Amino acid sequence: MNSSPQNSAADTALQAAPSFPAAPPSAESPKAAPRRSRLPGRFARLPELAGRNFLPLGLLARLPLAMLTVGTLTLVTAVSHSYAIGGLAAGAVGIGSALGAPVLGSLADRSGQRPVLLIAAALNAATVIALLVAAYLTPDFNTPTDAIAILVTAFLAGASCPQVGPMARVRWMALTTLNLNTRNSKPGAGGNAAGPGSVASSRADLDTALSYEGTADEVTFVLGPALVGILASLVAPWLPLALAAVLTATLVPAFAVHPSQLAVVPAKRKAGAGVGSVPAKQKSRGRSVAWLKVAVPVLAMVCMGTFFGATQNALSAFSAQFATAEIAGLMYSVMGLSSAVAALSVAYWPQRFRLAIRWMLAAAAMTAFSLLLFLPAGIWPMVIVLLVLGIPVGPVMVTVFSIGGVVAPAGRMATVMTALASGIVAGTALGAYLAGQLAQTQGPAAAFVVSTAASGALLVLGIIAGLVLRRRPSTRH
Repeated sequence: MNSSPQNSAADTALQAAPSFPAAPPSAESPKAAPRRSRLPGRFARLPELAGRNFLPLGLLARLPLAMLTVGTLTLVTAVSHSYAIGGLAAGAVGIGSALGAPVLGSLADRSGQRPVLLIAAALNAATVIALLVAAYLTPDFNTPTDAIAILVTAFLAGASCPQVGPMARVRWMALTTLNLNTRNSKPGAGGNAAGPGSVASSRADLDTALSYEGTADEVTFVLGPALVGILASLVAPWLPLALAAVLTATLVPAFAVHPSQLAVVPAKRKAGAGVGSVPAKQKSRGRSVAWLKVAVPVLAMVCMGTFFGATQNALSAFSAQFATAEIAGLMYSVMGLSSAVAALSVAYWPQRFRLAIRWMLAAAAMTAFSLLLFLPAGIWPMVIVLLVLGIPVGPVMVTVFSIGGVVAPAGRMATVMTALASGIVAGTALGAYLAGQLAQTQGPAAAFVVSTAASGALLVLGIIAGLVLRRRPSTRH
């Protein structure tokens, strides 16, 4: 992890918050050490870094985002009796999220996470309520233009949705770096040792945190749609979105003000050029190169989203041949389950296993396993294939987020993390569209071609990432 120039400011902020357990106890007062976590192995370090309530809070606060797209689709389809209009509304949410997330990330880099998340939570809760009102007050749905109010509010709801997952990753990256710098700044601290405060332990802590984050994403994006389906079918189609608005209005502000946000210091405006400053052309060239490096993991997340969207749509067409298209969601959750478990395992992978090599090997396995999608001739064989296919998916996502943190320009970590999340959203829409067209005209086997092609593109981008990182001197890989 690259050292942040604002670490000293973060140290001061953390010292002002005595309840925040990220700062290590002093050697003179061993009794001040926090109680050992009940989490297993390396994951016991996470509550010590961020605080005990950060893990459940970060998990639940991202649930509304997982509910928003499916909840909008369910509500609008129910009130309009049109799958087309429901799909347009869900697409508006996706487009809004893909465009709005990097904007929120950029604002968080400049102004800090707390004000951005607080404002986004208020706006999002309001726009979701406006979406509910627009859905039930729209008199006719004869044409898509009749639902213009629904489409506008759906877009605004997606654009204002708080990006809890990317913001949490930024906090972990800051906390692991802060932990390294704080311990190494003490007299007699050895930064080359393998113990606490070493580069190796910092890398291990970050891998553990990102492994947890990958699993949290998988869990919420399986739990969210399932919760929408249960509430909409048993109570009313408006309830999932109403619950999402309540969760956003309560949990996101709690996440915003959690003491862990003190570790992330906003980037200050740079002073004007002076004696000995870097020439403007050289600065511009350096920024261009930095953002070209960022483009590699962002494109990888577009490919990952394309894989997700294509597989979802292809499974709908596949399952319709044997049962109903609705069971595709349950089948897809099997892949999410194995992906989540595999993402957790990354915390225990050897530190000498470089990020680029990890990406290439996991993407190669993902490409090979995706070929198995063409073999099953029934529901249960496909379930087994999906269980196997999910194994490399989680490690690829964890690794791409890690590399995104490595190549992110100074002071732009939140921008990069939200861009990666937006890549998944945009890719999912692209994959669903391509696979849907192929499934409609040529059947599910043709739709699975999109999944395999997306996996192959991930492998190619992994090779490119290896070349990029080889040229970048860093102790982290």
